[in-house]
Amino acid sequence: MKKNYWILFLLIAVKFFLQYSLINPEYELQRDEYLHLDQGYHLASGYLSVPPVSSWFAWLIKVLGGGVFWVKFFPALFGALTMVVVWKIVEELKGSLFAQILASLGILFSVLLRLNMLFQPNSLEVLLWTLFFYFLIKYVHSEKVKWLYWGGFVFGFGVLNKYNIAFLALGFIPALLMSGQRKVFKNKHLYGALSLTLIIVFPNLLWQYYNHFPVIHHMKELSERQLVNVNRVDFLKAQVLFFIGTTFVIIAGFYALLFYHPFGKLRFFFWGYMITIGLFMFFRAKDYYAIGLYPVYIAFGAVYLGCLFENSWKRFFKPVCILLPLVLFVPLYSFAFPNKSPEYIVSHPEWYKKLGLLRWEDGKNHALPQDFADMQGWKELAQKVDKEYAGLSKEGNTLVLCDNYGQAGAINYYSKTGVKAVSFNADYINWFDLNKKYDNLIRIKDELDGVDELKITCPYFETSKIVDSITNPFAREKGTRIFSFKKAKINIRTRLQNEINKFKNQY
Repeated sequence: MKKNYWILFLLIAVKFFLQYSLINPEYELQRDEYLHLDQGYHLASGYLSVPPVSSWFAWLIKVLGGGVFWVKFFPALFGALTMVVVWKIVEELKGSLFAQILASLGILFSVLLRLNMLFQPNSLEVLLWTLFFYFLIKYVHSEKVKWLYWGGFVFGFGVLNKYNIAFLALGFIPALLMSGQRKVFKNKHLYGALSLTLIIVFPNLLWQYYNHFPVIHHMKELSERQLVNVNRVDFLKAQVLFFIGTTFVIIAGFYALLFYHPFGKLRFFFWGYMITIGLFMFFRAKDYYAIGLYPVYIAFGAVYLGCLFENSWKRFFKPVCILLPLVLFVPLYSFAFPNKSPEYIVSHPEWYKKLGLLRWEDGKNHALPQDFADMQGWKELAQKVDKEYAGLSKEGNTLVLCDNYGQAGAINYYSKTGVKAVSFNADYINWFDLNKKYDNLIRIKDELDGVDELKITCPYFETSKIVDSITNPFAREKGTRIFSFKKAKINIRTRLQNEINKFKNQY
């Protein structure tokens, strides 16, 4: 084993330590994490919300006990492996130990610490983009066809993780065509690699076909409700902040790709970045969609700076470069992570607002960052539902029906009574148990939608009442109400089937 790798192992250990220490115990899992964890109980070739890879890791988390430690372990692992791949890219580019350390610190003290906090497809996406770029560089340098097949495998796996990887292809295919590397399109093994990609994604394509391509509906809904609020100037600002400590390294990487002779064969990476970023901005993509682009450019810049600072009088800049990622990251440490209590953030909003962290996907500023507010109130909801469910279940089967996937997933995760909550939202539409005859109903309604729930549903049950609500003042779900309906006068299964059919007809 190379001695240099001991430094890499130390950085990996620091990575895991930071990931487990950046979240204040007052915060719970985040809304999306509950959905992805529930997918592990319903393995399939596809889902309405995301491709299937997240469900495989969710299943593994379930096998390991389902604890928070394991929920946080896998995104931290993907972040650590991203650092390993960047180390290997620098090695492939003949970079020095200085370049490897600089690039690794750039990955370590960056937005990836925040991204890797949450069990979502995003952490694995960044790793797969970086790994694909590594294999592309290996192929350009060696022209060995095995790297094409490895690239095809990683791209296929990336499609099954998050469809966003399509932007990588849309950006880099024209970039390759513009360069001397266009000769790869004459290599029959490229099409063999594409065939491998197609084989990998085929089960998901088949699932999309039989389910009327819900991804199209999902993207349309995302565009109408969220992406329309994306400000392109804010998008560009975020690109600078993501890797604030190594922005100078990324810029050096762009310069090197254009003018540094040893990178001549890889010049298409510069145009690949420009085209991909242009596409993201054109489609008003969320700023974090582009994070997967940057690790490879940090590697390019680190190698170039390592060569630039080889002369004796320039070596002074090396320790400065090594310290900058840490020094510039310190201010973000205080604001970008849920390591402060909600009370502290609400009483000290100035910097959070200046950094744009209080702006939600609705385009408005709120008291807490959206992710932080999405990590509050879930245990309270589950405990209150459990209490009512325990009483109703003595008098027959009880259905717990929620307004959104966050409510349903959180109840399922924290429940102590075996509740299997469902919703007409996201993938839960496919997880109703219609074999049961339901006698009672617990209805979870958003604050604004719950006002008339008693009037609407009460006639169909013998008794009804408002049980409780989420009272946590910092929760995005604050005010969400819990309704209880006992002894149904109607066939609930028939009503459920009708509602499910209405929902599926939207696709």
